[in-house]
This record gives sequence, C-alpha cells and structure tokens, in this order.
Amino acid sequence: MAKKALADLSASDVAGKRVLVRADFNVPLDDSGNITDDTRIRAALPTIQDLTSKGAKVILASHFGRPKGKVVDSMRLTPVAKRLSEKLSKDVVKCDDCIGDDVASKVAAMSDGDVLLLENVRFYDGETSNDPEFAKQLAANADLYVNDAFGTAHRAHASTAGVTEYLSPAVAGSLIEKELKFLQETVDNPQRPLAAIVGGSKVSSKIGVIETLLDKVDKIFIGGGMIFTFYKARGINVGASLVEEDKLDLAKKLEAKAKDKGVEFLLPTDVVVADKFAADANTQTVGVDSIPDGWMGLDIGPDSIKTFQAALADCKSVIWNGPMGVFEMEAFAKGTNGIATTLAGLTGTGCTTIIGGGDSVAAVEQAGLADKMSHISTGGGASLELLEGKTLPGIAALDDA
Repeated sequence: MAKKALADLSASDVAGKRVLVRADFNVPLDDSGNITDDTRIRAALPTIQDLTSKGAKVILASHFGRPKGKVVDSMRLTPVAKRLSEKLSKDVVKCDDCIGDDVASKVAAMSDGDVLLLENVRFYDGETSNDPEFAKQLAANADLYVNDAFGTAHRAHASTAGVTEYLSPAVAGSLIEKELKFLQETVDNPQRPLAAIVGGSKVSSKIGVIETLLDKVDKIFIGGGMIFTFYKARGINVGASLVEEDKLDLAKKLEAKAKDKGVEFLLPTDVVVADKFAADANTQTVGVDSIPDGWMGLDIGPDSIKTFQAALADCKSVIWNGPMGVFEMEAFAKGTNGIATTLAGLTGTGCTTIIGGGDSVAAVEQAGLADKMSHISTGGGASLELLEGKTLPGIAALDDA
C-alpha cells in the first residue's frame, strides 16, 4: 500500500489551506468524564504540529464511543479539546456539531495555524454507513484531507473513506505512515528470525492472523485461553478451561501447517489453574497434561515463560498480539508481564519489537514498558487485519504515491 503521505507535501501545499484531519480520539474516560489514557491524543500530535507549523488551518474530526447516530452528551469530544489545548499549548476551538452553519462560520474565522475540533462524527448515522451526502458535508469546509486514524482504517466510514471522493490531495498522516512502515515492513521484509506471539481467549478471533503468519514467520508462540483448544485437539484433558469445541479440527490443521512449513510452533508447557474465574480464586501451577477436573487455566506458568524466553533469545523481529493470560487479575498476570519484560530486553539488543494493538498494548502500558518497545500500534482491529494481509479501506482510499 504505497500511499502519498503528509511528508510528500511541501509547506506551500498546505500553507493557508483548510486541512481536514481524521484523528482517533476515542480515549477512555472515568465516571467523572476525565481522560484516563491520552495515548491516542499524543499519537496525533506530530501530524497536527507539522501542519500548524506550516500555516495550515487544521480541522480535526474523530469518533468517540458508539452513540449509534444520536447525540449523546457523555460522548461529546469536550474533554479531548481541553487535553489537546494543553498538549499543543494553544487554544483548540471546539464545535458542537461536525457539519452545518456553525462549523462553516467557525472555519471561516480561523487564522493560519489555528486548530478546530469538530463534534463526534458518529452522532450521525451517515458516518458508519459511509453516506456520500454526509461525507460531502464533512468535506465542504476543507481543501485537502489527511487520515491519521489508524485505529479506524479498517472501516469504510464517511470520515475515513467517503471524504476522499471530495478532497484532493488525500494523504496519510505521520502516525499511519509509521504504522504501515513497522507492521507491513516487519511482516513482508523482516530481519530474521521473525517470531509472532499470539494470545487472547479464542482461536476463532485469531485464525486469520495465525494462518497468514505461518507463511511468514520462523517461530510462532501461542498463549492465552486459546491454548486449551490446541491441547484438547491433541487429546489432553483441560479440566474446566475455555475450549472452542468447533475449532478442534482447525487447531490440528494449524499445527500441521506449521510442521509442513518448518515453522517452530510453541505452546506453553505449564499453566496456572484456578478453581473459579475470580481474583481471589485458589490457584496452583501444573503441567499442561495434569489439569485437575473442575479447574481452569488462566495464565501460562513459570516453566513456559522460561521456554518462551529461550526460544525468543535469537529473534531479530517479534510481533506480539494478545495477552498470555487474564492479566487484569494480578494472580494471572505473570505470564503476560514475563513476555513484556523479555521483549523490552530484546529491544535493547537491537531486535524490532511490535505490540499489535488491543489488550497487548494495555498489558505493556500496565507493566510500564511501553517506551521500551520499538513500536506500539494504536489500532487493535486494524493492526490484526493488516497482519492478515487484508486491505484497509481508510488507507486504500488515499492517493497513491
């Protein structure tokens, strides 16, 4: 996906121009409406600052939550405008709508270098249905378009794909450019050995990724709840652990494919089991073939961590998507934290480490190791689909390089 990027535009291309920038400001809030993690806001700053420094009038658009085409006051972008003003050290004017006369008058009042934030685009049904008329109205106040919302690039929505029909040039922002560079280049042209660590609770949600990666990687490590489907497919008793009964044949096929391709396929050797799914459950560590009846596996064990660490030691590129256990509960976080610590150490030796969105990012942030990784992806679903080799509509719609 060789696409035109912001870096390809000169200062004269954007100076004095009204630039519609699709960002991803879908940040978590606490009960009082305070932002609890501004990673996505910080990730958008380089593109905004690049444009304002060149004298562009920056009009920011984003979704927030799932208001389903209605105005929901708790899903307004007001807290985002406040945080953006602080981060940019300049006043960010906030609109109460994303289309219409109020937006037009506020855009008309902008000076070069100003920043305006539109209201939540998902207050309109036309956003998620990619309605051409809504896209046209969104585009009406701008001269060109920059998409920097990697987290929604796998959706063909009005603000990610539709507006490109009405604005030219339409280019990738610095965040999307960085995501493509790390995710695509590491999969298509990696330093080897290349390893993938795939975790999470269900095989079904990661089938595409595992199948695609088996064609590309030298080693694949499986963790999280999905391991029990693989064990059961091998005929091992897994007690009360999570199993997708309809995926047992698939699990066998994936292992067979790895063998055919000469890909090292690593499953944990021991697990931390609990007598119930709760933070205060009774726990014990057992070999994978010794899970007691009625007990469920909720994390990989210490022997597995050591085995995984040894197998990762010579890797030059590692992609990690999905936790090793129920890391939200302290008793079952050791496996995930062990992998995070291992990857942080590998990064220091020159290995490229990529954390592919979603829960893995939350786990690395929680462990305080985010700044020790080569790249933290801002897109859960988007990074998964990119790793699967799928086309992302929000990127496909941009101008070709």
